[in-house]
Amino acid sequence: MDEFREVHSAKGPSLFLLSEWGKDNPDLTAGFTGRNGGVSGGQWQSLNVGLHVGDNAADVVANRQRLTDAIDWPFEAWTCGEQVHGNKVYKVTSADKGKGKMSLHDVIPDCDAIMTNEPNVLLTSFYADCVPLYFYDPEHGAIALAHAGWRGTVQRIAEETILAMEKAYGSRPEAVKAAIGPAIDSCCYEVDGVVIDQVEKVMAFLELSSETADIVLKKSDNGKAYINLKEINRQIMIKAGILPIHIEITKWCTGCRRDLFFSHRMENGLTGRMASWIGIRER
Repeated sequence: MDEFREVHSAKGPSLFLLSEWGKDNPDLTAGFTGRNGGVSGGQWQSLNVGLHVGDNAADVVANRQRLTDAIDWPFEAWTCGEQVHGNKVYKVTSADKGKGKMSLHDVIPDCDAIMTNEPNVLLTSFYADCVPLYFYDPEHGAIALAHAGWRGTVQRIAEETILAMEKAYGSRPEAVKAAIGPAIDSCCYEVDGVVIDQVEKVMAFLELSSETADIVLKKSDNGKAYINLKEINRQIMIKAGILPIHIEITKWCTGCRRDLFFSHRMENGLTGRMASWIGIRER
């Protein structure tokens, strides 16, 4: 069974729950939305949760509320960042709670990773092929999300997030749990020389074995290559000190399963966004 378990509902939003973490801590919620079970129309049909893609804002907010209703969290807890394909990590406090939930005007600016040790704050971020990265430090009650497209990946946002958690909360990398959620896989992700050059630099930094390098990058006869962003991020996590046994990785590919997920690449950019989420409730 995939680590991100699909939850079927006739009327509710399509969800993919990081179920094992919930077993370890019933006050923790983490998962990923699909594309079905929302109210958006047109190219965003139906569970688009991105305010930045041209969809009707009221529909987007309604879809976000469907998610919080489904996981039994107040909508006021929804907190998100701007996402600029960088590697900046922002420390969320209770004063930031609710930023970006209904409008882009008050979103946390200029960051692609957000972290907190505050209870009752629901961290969220948005995707349509990029890689969602989840972090949970059970020793200090700290959590984080990182948005890793190819740019964030080669800037090692996974490592930056771990370092930020260590500095802010005293997190020990070997005690941190991590997960890699639904994203485009190497079967659907062919890139050109500009991306290949940057990925090869990261591969050199990681000192990958030839076997792992073959999984990460497979060159084509046309000068392009198929890239496995999920595996690159897993290797970056390991290099940063997270134990391999503490990293969950999904098999869901957003490019292959357009019946379940939005895919920016496969739909020529005319599509909606899914959300990752993580939060710890204080009862």
